[in-house]
Amino acid sequence: MSEGLVRVVRAGALTTVQDLGRVGFAHLGVPRSGALDLPAHRLANRLVGNDERAAGLETTVSGCALRASRTVVVAVTGAACPVRVDGHPAAWGAPVVVPGGAVIDVGAAAVGLRSYVAVAGGFAVGAVLGSRATDLLSGLGPAPLADGDELPIGHERGRSAAADVLPYGRAGSELVLPFLPGPRDDWFAPGSLTALVTGHYTVSPASNRIGLRVLGPALRRAAGRDGELPSEGMVPGAVQVPPDGRPVVFLADHPTTGGYPVIGVVPEESLPAAAQSAPGTRIRFVALRSARPVL
Repeated sequence: MSEGLVRVVRAGALTTVQDLGRVGFAHLGVPRSGALDLPAHRLANRLVGNDERAAGLETTVSGCALRASRTVVVAVTGAACPVRVDGHPAAWGAPVVVPGGAVIDVGAAAVGLRSYVAVAGGFAVGAVLGSRATDLLSGLGPAPLADGDELPIGHERGRSAAADVLPYGRAGSELVLPFLPGPRDDWFAPGSLTALVTGHYTVSPASNRIGLRVLGPALRRAAGRDGELPSEGMVPGAVQVPPDGRPVVFLADHPTTGGYPVIGVVPEESLPAAAQSAPGTRIRFVALRSARPVL
């Protein structure tokens, strides 16, 4: 039984329900999904007293607006944005009491792309394979929110203890993506890794929850490497290079297998910054040490 409802007044460009994702189903072709910026999701839940596994909302670019049927405690983290309650300014990155019937408006992102909205008790939508996350690739979980949708609220655990400092990284003017070369860097022409780390790349507007697409110099295949690999497993952070030669960094909704070669893998701790980088952001790829030299 829910503890009230939240009605979507303004759904925004793309607002989805997210949690920590579906772990352990890659062998069935199901991506992990979940919040792209996990530190921001965890922080929002902490601020309202939820377990970190509680479901929240992930907005994209333009935020969203919500009306609760009863008084609720809400926190907004992730992309910096204006927050208003019935038109009055409210805090970002802190718990906010929203009276029943009032509208909390999460505004357009000023820094970053994706904001995270947690409500005390979490959003108690139905779970699929142990998660409430919306997966845009497989279609599992609730559909992206639309105006007029209603979301049930779960049971509160109690208010969060106050904190003097709540550290959270912010998106910057340059996205630095460290990567470990391989496993298929030998599919590329000599000098391709050097081209990747020295090339002028930017975030493409075609990026989404599946992958961060880039604009910049194409990477050339090695002689005789014109076909595709037999499909093999993919992980978050895999830097896959399709036939056009422009890398794609896989994010939470990525396919679990693929036949294009992977030139490197970005550690998962660097992916939240990728999720918050707007189109046009400069990207700098940095090769980590490996058994093979960067050619």
